[in-house]
Amino acid sequence: MATLDRRSANTLSIVSTLLDSALAFRRGRRKSGLLLLAAAALSSRVPGLGTAVSLFLRLGRRLR
Repeated sequence: MATLDRRSANTLSIVSTLLDSALAFRRGRRKSGLLLLAAAALSSRVPGLGTAVSLFLRLGRRLR
């Protein structure tokens, strides 16, 4: 069984953010898609940024 270290968790976070970005573009949410894409790109330098942006966007949509 594989262990989840910090590097693997960061890679998983980036991939997850990229998938969220692709889904946002597919649903016609261009601004959200661009924001998630930028967050995924910056996640290699700021771990967890993509996850935080994704959660923020979901919370914002839910509160509308």
